[in-house]
Amino acid sequence: MTTLVIIVHVLLGLTLIGLVLIQHGKGADAGAAFGSGASGTVHGARGPANTLQKTTGWLVVAFFGTSLLLAYVINTSQEPSSVVDSAPVSEAGNGAEQGGRTPSDTPADTPTDVPSPKSSAPSGQNEDGSTQSPSDVPG
Repeated sequence: MTTLVIIVHVLLGLTLIGLVLIQHGKGADAGAAFGSGASGTVHGARGPANTLQKTTGWLVVAFFGTSLLLAYVINTSQEPSSVVDSAPVSEAGNGAEQGGRTPSDTPADTPTDVPSPKSSAPSGQNEDGSTQSPSDVPG
């Protein structure tokens, strides 16, 4: 039953997309909005709803109904479960894959590309350890 509802739901969605794309937009009747003669009619400048608009409205109601039906069918067809219940559990507890150690117990690798403290990186000090004064800065 779920498969049938999903197929109907997808077909309704695609049909709605098609119907909305082929309908006449509101902006095309801009001349009627400024009193080109049709504004005094019983139904206004737009006239009564045509068949495409009525069909689109009923398909929207059907699409909404299949959405609710899908939510109900999927929720009632399965027993409530948790992702935690389906996760594999090791016999030794946390960190069994790492020899009993957790990632926080594992020492970090010593980096080999750390620059030495005597590097030529600008630190605000000269190589002899004195700081630069404004008169020493080229300007």
